[in-house]
Amino acid sequence: MKTNKTSNVWIGLLITLLAVNAQGAESTQFRRLSVPDYRDKMKAGWIGQIAGVSWGAPTEFKYRSQIMPEDKMPKWLPRMINDAFVQDDLYVEMTFLRSMEQYGLDVSIRQAGIDFANSGYGLWCANAAGRDNLRKGIAPPDSSHPKFNKCPNDIDYQIEADYSGLIAPGLPNVAIALGEKFGRLMNYGDGMYAGQLMGAMYAEAFFEKDIVKVIEAGLKAIPAESQHAEMVRDMLQWSKECPTWEECWQRCQKKYRENPEYQKASNGDIDCKINGAYVLLGLLYGKGDLDQTIQIACRGGQDSDCNPSSAGGVIFTTVGFSKLPERFTKELNEKTIFSHTAYNVPGLLDVCEKLARQAIVKEGGRMEKDNNGEEFFVIPVKPVKPSKLELSWAPGPIAGSMFTEEEMAKLTYSESRKLKQLALKLKQDVDKFAPGWAIANCGSEMDPGLRGDERGHQNVLVIHPLNQETQCVLSRKVEIPAGKKTALKLTVGRHPEGDWDLVVRADMRELLRQPVDKTTAANGWLEVSVDLSEYQGKSVLVELYNQPTGWCNEAAYWEKIAIETK
Repeated sequence: MKTNKTSNVWIGLLITLLAVNAQGAESTQFRRLSVPDYRDKMKAGWIGQIAGVSWGAPTEFKYRSQIMPEDKMPKWLPRMINDAFVQDDLYVEMTFLRSMEQYGLDVSIRQAGIDFANSGYGLWCANAAGRDNLRKGIAPPDSSHPKFNKCPNDIDYQIEADYSGLIAPGLPNVAIALGEKFGRLMNYGDGMYAGQLMGAMYAEAFFEKDIVKVIEAGLKAIPAESQHAEMVRDMLQWSKECPTWEECWQRCQKKYRENPEYQKASNGDIDCKINGAYVLLGLLYGKGDLDQTIQIACRGGQDSDCNPSSAGGVIFTTVGFSKLPERFTKELNEKTIFSHTAYNVPGLLDVCEKLARQAIVKEGGRMEKDNNGEEFFVIPVKPVKPSKLELSWAPGPIAGSMFTEEEMAKLTYSESRKLKQLALKLKQDVDKFAPGWAIANCGSEMDPGLRGDERGHQNVLVIHPLNQETQCVLSRKVEIPAGKKTALKLTVGRHPEGDWDLVVRADMRELLRQPVDKTTAANGWLEVSVDLSEYQGKSVLVELYNQPTGWCNEAAYWEKIAIETK
């Protein structure tokens, strides 16, 4: 009898342990997604980005703080699907994919910073500031810290975060972690949360078609106390209260564009909150219609190619490539290589699948095959863990992170070599634009050179200061005729979110110092006349300075440089 009682005790313990293990196993839920369905939706996500940026590209920053009239929205043409292979909306995030392809999903943030520093494409604002810091040896996470980066809340990582959800189906925590790695290279606080929101929405779009639920899933991935989360909650609520998207847009404008409380650490037109609101505007009022989603996100204005690209990517993911209308797919050239990358469309899909497999296994998922041999991703459902709250206008301490000498040796980018090549190119451009003028101390930011069209103005020369202390200079020796009135006539412009000082000197004497900003050049352009008549009969050195006033969008745009004599 004693032996039987002992046996019964052990049997009871065994049953209890099995029950506990069974409960533990059941506590983790899983989602299943066939690999063909994953690739179909993931491909659609890329095509949505391509369609959105191509469709909105002609309108970029032409409508600021105003709704784009319906008749100004470009008409979609199927051939436009091939216009995005040169768009930074796409090739910058592919730099991040390349880092993970080469070093694995767990590539270190420092290696990610080295790879981003070595990129050769032109960049602006938060991206440019972050990369400049990396090239100076300021390692991440400090490369994005507001102490070193004056554009922490810019839209940059929001534009580039699509990849983070497309390689993490149903895995919002992976999108969050990728934001902490790649988003930290250039953005801080709301600027990084904007990208994590996008990544988490993509992650949910593989399983959910209800766009409100997709947005709510994204909202869970960012700190609830952040202003960016407040914006998302507002959009969800306002979309219930406002019968038209235009009325909802007005609420966005009043709170997130005009209220100074929501413009702290903001770079105006490219602040992540107002542009993120327009992404959600398209998703919420598009109501699942692909064209309407893109058009509304575009007509909201501001960064009106990036916003429809983000909205298009999410909504297309919910549909899948095989179910997209032919107008978005039939003329796609899948063999074209995306600028500054190693990828065409098939290569892009392959690297995303490779990384998705790594992400799923890392998160405790697996791959299974059914009785027909079809492979499935088995994806765990886990509680979402947002990043900690940071405020770009009241940042925490820096990490004091600098690249080591060994890491600096890996920076293959050579500023001196690039500046020499740029100087040769700019000499040729200046010779075409304003024969007889010379250029010196031009920096490489904002893609300087002669542009055929710049926001409706033809044949525009763009230059940029060498650094924060060194202005770019155009100069020419001018013979001023005697007995005649002579004037220097200039038409100058600025980036929509930029400003700079125009300084005119004659024989080192300052004749004019004119800010070129939102006040003096409200529409982006300014006409200037400088009287040179006092130098009649003399040969005088005339210098035009592109003087920096800060360090974000400091480019000078020149439409006209002329000496006119009457």
